[in-house]
Amino acid sequence: MSASPSGAGSTGNESNGFEFVTMLAKELSAGKIDLPSFPDVAQRVRKALLDAEVSAEKIVRIVGAEPALAARLLQLANSAAIIGSGKKITDLRVAIARIGLNLVRSTSIAFAMSQLTKSEDLRAAREPLRVLWQRSALVAAMASVLAKRLSKINPDSAALAGILHGIGKLYILVNAVKHPALFADAQAYRGIEELWHANIAKALLENWEMPADVVAAVHLHEDLEYLHDGDIDLTDVLLIANLMAAYREHPEDIELNLQGVPAARRFRLDGEGFKKLLAESSTEIGALRAALGG
Repeated sequence: MSASPSGAGSTGNESNGFEFVTMLAKELSAGKIDLPSFPDVAQRVRKALLDAEVSAEKIVRIVGAEPALAARLLQLANSAAIIGSGKKITDLRVAIARIGLNLVRSTSIAFAMSQLTKSEDLRAAREPLRVLWQRSALVAAMASVLAKRLSKINPDSAALAGILHGIGKLYILVNAVKHPALFADAQAYRGIEELWHANIAKALLENWEMPADVVAAVHLHEDLEYLHDGDIDLTDVLLIANLMAAYREHPEDIELNLQGVPAARRFRLDGEGFKKLLAESSTEIGALRAALGG
């Protein structure tokens, strides 16, 4: 994969952006996109789950070594989104079995994102990191509910895609902090983020060996003209969940923004349907979002 550094010119501030964009282009071309600043526990969970035969004991050991993450998983397993009014549990092994490995992966990534907001090295980016983390948890919750209620897509896969939908923006953010002039130039920064985050996310998630449908969904979730044959797929779910998050507080505005969107037609979702979905699922969305840490 390659990209041209000429994207810096589109920001209107080539002096601040050119060096940074050149670095992005080089890393994309070399296939070396990674997040070295990502907390180790999330990477260990991710690598362990690459093994389809991984034992429950191994996951429990990894998660148990990070008490705050273990507590988050227990909270999720006991949340209304998972058990409704069922029996509460306190055993981590039972919690992991209850929520499943996809939600373990999603929760560990959400936890890692929340930990980045506490990093001294990223102090200058603390507020945008917090906003990105909370938006990721919201989109994950909405994607899970949308998948469960209106499609045949696995809700846990949808939650994973939701948590990861901003990973390209996260990569740009944690690296832009090392370029103070660029980071201070909001227009230049937004231009670079808009132009680069989707391809960076694709390269990063491929490097992490994430499932192909998750990679595709994250890469294409802002493509409102996305077309394909067949039933609703994960990209459709993430695309609509992202729109739901954007208009959650202004549902009166979504009708116009759903018009002409092929994914919305697949869901047969209009403005009234959107408002109904939000009303019926608000408790579930809130419970899952809170359990993920958002």
